[in-house]
Amino acid sequence: SLKTAPILPAKNLAYGCYGSMFKGCTSLTKAPELPATELAWECYYGMFSDCKSLIDAPVLPATELARNCYYSMFYGCTSLKTAPILPAKNLAYGCYYCMFSGCTSLTKAPDLPATELAEWCYYGMFYGCTSLTKAPSLPATELAGCCCWLMFSDCKSLTEAPALPAKELAKQCYYGMFKGCTSLTTAPELPATKLAGRCYSGMFKGCTSLNYVKALFTDEPSGETTYLWLDNVARTGTFVKSKDAAWDVRGENGIPEGWTVVTE
Repeated sequence: SLKTAPILPAKNLAYGCYGSMFKGCTSLTKAPELPATELAWECYYGMFSDCKSLIDAPVLPATELARNCYYSMFYGCTSLKTAPILPAKNLAYGCYYCMFSGCTSLTKAPDLPATELAEWCYYGMFYGCTSLTKAPSLPATELAGCCCWLMFSDCKSLTEAPALPAKELAKQCYYGMFKGCTSLTTAPELPATKLAGRCYSGMFKGCTSLNYVKALFTDEPSGETTYLWLDNVARTGTFVKSKDAAWDVRGENGIPEGWTVVTE
């Protein structure tokens, strides 16, 4: 029955201090101000999880993040339409982990200016945001293990994917990143020439409208790097390979059967 949240004036937070504080408060429509600029491990962990009437998110001014600081903060907030600005350029382990997962009314994502990512930082950040049509820019050129795992998975309205400029991959960096994005027709260019363990596994699995991929890796794709990455995409399409790529792998771990191959 809680409709109004208390004032939370603290500017210096402690480990897990607001963890799950309003979890399941289904009548809460507005979050309190959160002025803290110095965060702590898991400080906002699940703070507004399943607040299904929450319309306005608080301003989040912190530019220095902490481990798992925003973990599942707005998970399942199905009425939330606009995300707060996220100004931080220096990320931390798991900092945005599932932050907006299940926010089915979210139509616009915040800018993500970081150029160097941390492990698990964007894991499932927009998982299941079924009203999101455009992804934020991702200028990062330095990746980390599992950094974008399932980031936009099941964003069924997503029609435009962000550019992915990184030329060096990390283990499982893009695992399942666009899995189930059924409105996506064109994949972002993948400029990396060398693959990493499970780097592209499941990346576009279930993208049933996807019909164009440009991937410039020269390593031979396999179950160790590209497992099911183009499984259940459009039956016909165009795949652009690097002129230096000697591999010819068809099927669920390579180029889909029925697709035309073009050399860059």
